[in-house]
Amino acid sequence: MPIIDKRIIADIAGYLEDKNERDYVLFLSGVYLGRRISDILQYRVRDLKNKDYIEIPEQKTGDVVRLAINPHLKKIYRHYFVGKKDYEYVFRRSAGKENKPISRVRAWQILNDAAEAVGYKDHIGCHSLRKTFAYWLYKDSGGDISMVQEILGHDDPCITRRYIGIDQKRKDAAINGLDFRG
Repeated sequence: MPIIDKRIIADIAGYLEDKNERDYVLFLSGVYLGRRISDILQYRVRDLKNKDYIEIPEQKTGDVVRLAINPHLKKIYRHYFVGKKDYEYVFRRSAGKENKPISRVRAWQILNDAAEAVGYKDHIGCHSLRKTFAYWLYKDSGGDISMVQEILGHDDPCITRRYIGIDQKRKDAAINGLDFRG
């Protein structure tokens, strides 16, 4: 399920920023890049540092997607990458000196702990970040489902609509909200 309230996104980001910089950057990378968590966890500093675009093959599809890095996220990366080596994983485990990324399970725990801490009651998972990206991209692009579909790499716009939560309940609400009285 996407996070459809920007205040909740800001609350989770603020909570994570206060708690752990790595986790804060992980969350914002998810909502600003819209990549699968399995891909995000494999990024190394060299993949993102001083870059305007990401051009990394996706693990699931093997497709190389060229994706702009949002200016707000670039600023966060500039600060976060200070003192980090190019070969290091961006979301490196804290324990020990081993250069390994956190696990998908750990990412899920981080997100759920943050959601609980800010009082977010809906289900949240690793894929919620990608869905949140897609939802807001759709909404802020004026409803360009084709563009969102292409960025996500979906084969069919129906998949994209379901993905971002355009279901019968939302369609009914949109229709019922129409008012043509001057």
